[in-house]
Amino acid sequence: MPVLAGFQDHAAAGGDRLRVGHADREQVVEALRGAFVQGRLTRDELDVRVGQALAARTGAELAPLTADIPVGPAVAGPVLPRASARPRPLARAAAASSPCLAIASAALWVVGHLDHPLGPSPYRSWIDLSLLVAIAAVVAALLIVGYGVGASIEQRRSRGPRPALPGDPGLGFTS
Repeated sequence: MPVLAGFQDHAAAGGDRLRVGHADREQVVEALRGAFVQGRLTRDELDVRVGQALAARTGAELAPLTADIPVGPAVAGPVLPRASARPRPLARAAAASSPCLAIASAALWVVGHLDHPLGPSPYRSWIDLSLLVAIAAVVAALLIVGYGVGASIEQRRSRGPRPALPGDPGLGFTS
């Protein structure tokens, strides 16, 4: 099983007595955070090792901190939150449809204020136009949300099946 490269190689090449910089320390801290996210370190181990990494002055002090951590995708790079990794098409569609619903509300307000209950309104053409605008705005909002639902479904399908979590019985289906 390969281990995290970098400071071990540096130390083996005789650079263990050389002083390290902030970037070197941050690289080790990111690797430790990745190992914590993967479940390879406990919170206490992470705290202790991060403290040691930030206090390290030489490569010899940094190398042992990651010597027992295998190389993995989350160890090599920074840990990003899930929300920033993927766009949220349904939330964007809901936000994009809100102006359409505001226009529909305004058009219905116009209809309510122009229609006279006591007799025929001289603004009958405006009422018909306002109703047409309100209907068109609602249809546009529904189309935008429908597109967002379709994009969200497509995004979920492209991810593949959800991995089984420990202790998760799933739906009982086997593939």
